[in-house]
Amino acid sequence: MLVKDENEYEDLLAEWSDLESGLGIILSSPAATQEFVHRTLQYDRWMQSLMQRDPDAGLYLLFQLASNSPVGYSASHALVCAVLCHLIAKELALPLKERDSLVHAALTMNVAMTEMQDVLANQTEKPSPLQQEMIRNHPVKGATLLGEMGVQDDDWLEIVGKHHDNAVDAGGFRSVAPTTSLSRILKMVDRYAAMISPRLSRAGRSATESARAVIANSSAKSNEIGHALMRVVGLCPPGTYVRMDNNELGVVLRRSLQANMPFVAIVGSAQGQVLHEPRLHATARGAPHIRAALPASSVRAQLNHYQILLLGNQATASV
Repeated sequence: MLVKDENEYEDLLAEWSDLESGLGIILSSPAATQEFVHRTLQYDRWMQSLMQRDPDAGLYLLFQLASNSPVGYSASHALVCAVLCHLIAKELALPLKERDSLVHAALTMNVAMTEMQDVLANQTEKPSPLQQEMIRNHPVKGATLLGEMGVQDDDWLEIVGKHHDNAVDAGGFRSVAPTTSLSRILKMVDRYAAMISPRLSRAGRSATESARAVIANSSAKSNEIGHALMRVVGLCPPGTYVRMDNNELGVVLRRSLQANMPFVAIVGSAQGQVLHEPRLHATARGAPHIRAALPASSVRAQLNHYQILLLGNQATASV
């Protein structure tokens, strides 16, 4: 279901924002949340419904949200990771049970350090020794807390407990236990999403830099995950700012049937002026091509995201 008018855009934006806000509430106060497990499963179903409605618009809004502000970092990060895990699970044709355990782990992996994670995103100094200890211990503490909150899915708990564990990188992806391979997926997705997100102490990296860094720093046995990630979102996912080879400024709008040849909304001239109306460009059909992805912090222009997403109708009609 494409964005066809401003009301649909506002409704879609509100639904993603409400989903993130609701997730932030239960992650910040798990002990005060009635039916924590049920609420988590509800948010998963809500996320799936929004992605089914329009996955490219969902990715666009999520990547814009994740890369533009450190406010509410923990919930935003959890939601981005859950969406990426959902897409990778589909791409790798994982059984539904494994997909559910993986996505539920992504939504709740940092439940033991939600408040501190938001603090870290907004502090300029390096983590203190106490904060470093909390970071080291949060996977195991998170798994314990989730068990106390009523999670009975042992795979969900194990994935949370191991999502920072280097031991999960040993062995071939298809030959290790399912929880090991699922933990490996979440570990890679967690690092990728963290790299694109800004902190006050640093700007977020471009999506391309983040993808290449994660893949380069992963073991050869994890390449299947990295390649799956690139197939589902591309080197430049929807919502990513890009510099074209004619120096125009663009923002990736939708994926196309050709890998890493997305539809781009051209939003700025080569001379640095913001265009009054963005124009659609299919990079698969010729010049200009994408020269480089840009970190969101390097783009100061105030863009009309409704106008940009509206171009999605033209992109779909031209496929």
